[in-house]
Amino acid sequence: MIQRFIELGEGYSDLYELLELTDANQHRLQHMLALNTKIDDKERTSLVVVLKPTDPGKFQALYICREGVPNPNFIPNKRYDLFAAAAEKHGKKIHELSVKPSTIFYEKELYYQHLIGILRLNHYLLPLQ
Repeated sequence: MIQRFIELGEGYSDLYELLELTDANQHRLQHMLALNTKIDDKERTSLVVVLKPTDPGKFQALYICREGVPNPNFIPNKRYDLFAAAAEKHGKKIHELSVKPSTIFYEKELYYQHLIGILRLNHYLLPLQ
């Protein structure tokens, strides 16, 4: 199985694409995640939509708006509210995790590998088969 992050942006106008993906793929929607972190003393959140693996092909997409949304636990904001409304609409709970910021990784790909490991460890992603 291939599990890969697909970065849409940082959560500004691309958030609407993420929300559209939840609607268009509601039959494959597995999880909705909020990955909280701190960058330069600012509390930030990455919003993630995890889809069920394709069949055939066993490709699991994780769409992400990386670290552009203020953490709603510190600063309530409309962008997170839209994501929360989409989760409610599709009967999903937003799972929150605290993670390291992408800025401490030399490459974004290393950051995404780190996140995939965390998500597997917490059983949000299936182990490789």
